[in-house]
Amino acid sequence: MWKPSQRIRWQSSPGKLPDAAALANSRLFSPLHAGRLKLRNRTWVPAMVPWRATDDGYVTAENLDWYGRFARGRPAALVIEATGIRDVPSGPLLRIGHDRFIPGLRELVDRIRDESDGETRVFIQVIDLLTIRRRPDRDKFINRFLEITPDIREALGMEQVAESAVRTRLASLSDDSLQGILDERQWESLTHGYRERVTDMHLEHVRELPAVLPALFAEAARRAEAAGMDGVELHYAHAYTMASFLSGTNTRGDGYGGSRENRARLPLEVFHAVRRAVSEDFVVGARFLAEECVEDGSTLPDVAWFATEFARAGMDFLSLSRGGKFDDAKQPRVGQAAYPYTGPSGYECMPQYLSDEQGPFGRNFDATGYIRRLVREAGFETPVVGAGGVHNFETAEAMLRDGVADVVAAARQSLADPDWFLKLESGHGDEIRTCEYTNYCEGLDQKHKQVTCQLWDRLDLDEPGLAMSRDGKRRLVAPPWNPSN
Repeated sequence: MWKPSQRIRWQSSPGKLPDAAALANSRLFSPLHAGRLKLRNRTWVPAMVPWRATDDGYVTAENLDWYGRFARGRPAALVIEATGIRDVPSGPLLRIGHDRFIPGLRELVDRIRDESDGETRVFIQVIDLLTIRRRPDRDKFINRFLEITPDIREALGMEQVAESAVRTRLASLSDDSLQGILDERQWESLTHGYRERVTDMHLEHVRELPAVLPALFAEAARRAEAAGMDGVELHYAHAYTMASFLSGTNTRGDGYGGSRENRARLPLEVFHAVRRAVSEDFVVGARFLAEECVEDGSTLPDVAWFATEFARAGMDFLSLSRGGKFDDAKQPRVGQAAYPYTGPSGYECMPQYLSDEQGPFGRNFDATGYIRRLVREAGFETPVVGAGGVHNFETAEAMLRDGVADVVAAARQSLADPDWFLKLESGHGDEIRTCEYTNYCEGLDQKHKQVTCQLWDRLDLDEPGLAMSRDGKRRLVAPPWNPSN
């Protein structure tokens, strides 16, 4: 992962723990009733992909244990991982692209409700993904995958020779010479792996995305409701299809790119299709980027405009993340795929304890607060879910007090201690396991290994019936918490 050159060492802290009076008067533990979104307090566990589904996208016992463990900490809301809306292979990632996935997802909802005594509302994040392939071996790419175009033949002066001779010639070139022959996308496919973009209008299935995606998202939401979910979170963030439509880099010329009005067109059409497909009480919100953090990305005023239009359309919440784009991702090794959290924008999404003068805590707060303020000035009270290095009561409370957000989301801190909200709420804050922001979990995610936390994955390995990682070295859920009094 890319890291700032300054390498300033930051240390997370439990901060000042609230006493009974502070808890009673806290914003964090006050209820939220905003339209369809009704939460017992302002605590939120955002979507994290744990790589525990089957390769066919079904819920496993490991999924049940993972989400059940978070639910035992009784957050007000728990968002199930990014779940694919298409019925296509996507590795050990949950899927919701067919009715056959409903029974497993219903079992997952039931487990969350049982573990939380019905106190946690269950949402699922639904996502669409374009094709991305692993970086190929150089010879294999030249001899099997590269299309020999007229431009390549002309550049080599080999217009009339056999294709096999052209490939042999290409394979003999140095990398510098080869780069001069291939176009930009061909070179990228060799050095980083093939990746589709929403601007690839020469591909029929990409041209047809605006005609196809609203129905796919709507059907996914219908299945989510059939499985007993309380709502869906539309994944409009990071490196994926819907975020790419919103991006300032979207130059499509079909009315779905260019101006910010055109870039928001499909996300709004998807939302309206989803809203029509579900019942009146079903919650529908979106996760999107406060800042893309890449060259030519959407500006902060653009995103504030998007957020206002989403609120105007009737979204039930606006959840703001940051960065995490393919545009600046590091070159992967041969045989691996590009990972959108390895470049500068990826660092903005998941900063670690070695950082710059801004530090890893609260990097997204200024942008989130700006967006929330403009939504309010436009006359909308749509709840904003804020995130970014939240790991103690003081930070969470300040976010709510200062108007940064209406709900506090914490991913890595919740992974470090699934009970941390409950420990605070019950007066056991001194027992919280505080995230150290080493990004150990992110390293596992990048390799598509079962995600755990180094603060607990080697503890109490002799616990009876303990589920272990595939290599047999790590526990897969945090140890149970037994309150000291």
